[in-house]
Amino acid sequence: MTTSISQPPRRMPGWAKAVSAVVVVLVVLFAGIRLSVLPGIRDLFGTETHDRSGPALLESIQDLSRYDAASGNFQVVVDLEKDTKYLPDAIRGTRTLYVGAGTVDAYVDLGEVGDDDVTVDDDRTSATLRLPHARLGKPALDPDHSYAVSKQRGLLDRLGDLFSGNPNGERAVQQLAVRHIADAAKESGLTARAETNTTGMLQGLLKSLGFQEVHVSYGP
Repeated sequence: MTTSISQPPRRMPGWAKAVSAVVVVLVVLFAGIRLSVLPGIRDLFGTETHDRSGPALLESIQDLSRYDAASGNFQVVVDLEKDTKYLPDAIRGTRTLYVGAGTVDAYVDLGEVGDDDVTVDDDRTSATLRLPHARLGKPALDPDHSYAVSKQRGLLDRLGDLFSGNPNGERAVQQLAVRHIADAAKESGLTARAETNTTGMLQGLLKSLGFQEVHVSYGP
């Protein structure tokens, strides 16, 4: 007659119990965060942002005498592609589709107006002014409304960006966007609008001072 001896169930080691408990707690916590069923859990693991920047330093002050008379808003889509001979694009090459938005101001520099450029009659009822032509300021790219739509980079380019510490460099497309915006501003008639607005401003100002006739012209 054979008698079977039943072995007592093995007891789980203490360290295994501790690990299991930690795993269960983590599962519950992350489930609570995922499902938002545990209030305050999300904030428990939230990140904090600290601004430790130093104070801004004033480097220089410039006195401005120009009158900003018009401003244009521009948008351009830049499609920049760089290829390498004898290598496929998957290995070496980049293509970036970038939407650039920016503004360009047109102004009249009143600081260039000399004594000979302003003529007033003896009765102080008529004034003649000769002003320099309006000019365009430098384009200002708007970072809040400029963005990359797509980026395609070869394997070698990705590795180069990784080691250079600039994986998402967009300087080239930004410079190209600024150049296109500047070219568009030249063809937009923005300077003509600035001269019209400057004429209206000066006529309104001088007529409020008692002048009946105000003539404004533009030239070198």
